[in-house]
Amino acid sequence: MTCPVALTDHKEGLIVAVRAQPGAKRTGVAGLHGTALKLAVNAPPVDGKANEALRQALAKALAVRPSQVELVGAPTSRDKKFLVRGVNRADLESRLISLVKPG
Repeated sequence: MTCPVALTDHKEGLIVAVRAQPGAKRTGVAGLHGTALKLAVNAPPVDGKANEALRQALAKALAVRPSQVELVGAPTSRDKKFLVRGVNRADLESRLISLVKPG
């Protein structure tokens, strides 16, 4: 199965497209939004709280340390770009596929 989440090469790792859903009841993966991984967080979109919650949630979902995940684009938009370091493309694609596969 090909990875449905958009990944972009970066000199330090891979960029993952994320669609934010702040203010949700529960934090976690909420599926796909186009080619972006949809992440729900219960933090409000105020003073960077949702961005930090998204970073933590993405790290947990991908089974990496939070220090390996960095917001690199669109801090005030729901469509975000996160740089993931220390994971090769094949492993990251596999982890993303397992997060969004039905069932």
